[in-house]
Amino acid sequence: MATPQEPAVVEIRLRTLGQLFESLDPSPFHERDLDRQAEAYVMGWARELPRHAPLVLRIHLPPPEAAEARAADLGTAVANHFTTVAASAEAERRDLFRLGWRYLAISLPLLAVCLVLARVATAVMGDGPMAEFVSTGLAILGWVVCWKPLETLLFDWLPVSRRRDLARRVATASVEIVESAPPAGLRAAPEARSSSDRPA
Repeated sequence: MATPQEPAVVEIRLRTLGQLFESLDPSPFHERDLDRQAEAYVMGWARELPRHAPLVLRIHLPPPEAAEARAADLGTAVANHFTTVAASAEAERRDLFRLGWRYLAISLPLLAVCLVLARVATAVMGDGPMAEFVSTGLAILGWVVCWKPLETLLFDWLPVSRRRDLARRVATASVEIVESAPPAGLRAAPEARSSSDRPA
């Protein structure tokens, strides 16, 4: 029987609960956006941790702030934020494909025109160096025009899909709130590790 995999833990140490959220966002608590640095930190560490391990966000706060976080259901707020991030990335991915097909619909006729003109140039100008220069230039131009749609359809969507999948994973992470002494600075350098890295 397979043993359960050790959780991958991202640890964040804060002085106040407000540090985790965008200060100018007037939305209700469960709908507030996370601070950009906090989001980037969590996403960055989640990317580095084992993919198939259950993800845990362990947030260290002073006791009064920890009690407030539990009362406000911090886990739901974090899940809502990363669900929104994933939905935004999915919308961006769909837009990329939509644009890619639109680019291709424009590029293919241009490629056909360039190739036809290249043949015409060869037929009209003969086999001299000028004819070769013009026909080769037209052929190259036609294929260059096709580069953007091919780049969009074949490559540009990949990092967006990875960001979507990562945000979905973080959205399903367990959130643990731990009472601890506040860090020395406004935000101590947080730690992230798999629980398997803990000393015995």
